[in-house]
Amino acid sequence: MLLAVVPAVAQQYKYEVGPALGMTGYLGESNNGNLFKHPSFTVGGIFRYNHNSRWAFKANLNYANLRGDSMYDESWYPDGANYKFTSNLIDVGFTAEFNFLNYGRGPAYKKYKPISPYMVAGVGFVFAMCDGHNQASFTIPLGIGVKYKLKEKVNLGFEFTMRKEFSDRIDGYSDLFDIKHSFAKNTDWYSFAMFTASFEFGKRCIKCNYIE
Repeated sequence: MLLAVVPAVAQQYKYEVGPALGMTGYLGESNNGNLFKHPSFTVGGIFRYNHNSRWAFKANLNYANLRGDSMYDESWYPDGANYKFTSNLIDVGFTAEFNFLNYGRGPAYKKYKPISPYMVAGVGFVFAMCDGHNQASFTIPLGIGVKYKLKEKVNLGFEFTMRKEFSDRIDGYSDLFDIKHSFAKNTDWYSFAMFTASFEFGKRCIKCNYIE
């Protein structure tokens, strides 16, 4: 009997899909200091297209809760008023990711790494519901993250992003100091610190059959 041993070649996949869970933070009229003074939650999902080992493009859909309370802020508000709110968000984002290392598993000559930090930037849209008032605006997500390939098709990740939104009303307040906001000048930011798990599918065409 003749036994042939053939080295296994890790498959490469083009797409990922999976859930996301994390914590939100807020900066604005009701909190202009500590980002996580009044943390809340976010849940959602991601869809990622892996262009290559360095670049990926991701779409996300999140449902999030934001909270703020100006009672303990160092700033003084007109008439000594206290501004407190709870807001629910539907957040949609389209971002590009740049991996600092060749992320993935594969032949040694390609120098793949099962873990890589990355940076992310893109555009988005948020729909906010606060105290019976609805507000929609564009956003700019910016952040950093890290990915880890647990198995051939399974990835784990953590990502922190800040979202700049352009309505100045996701907290229900605007122009408290009689300084008029504009599209580019306002005070509202929110953040996501999220853990993700994703499953890969859609085999990539093999361009080289070389096996070490």
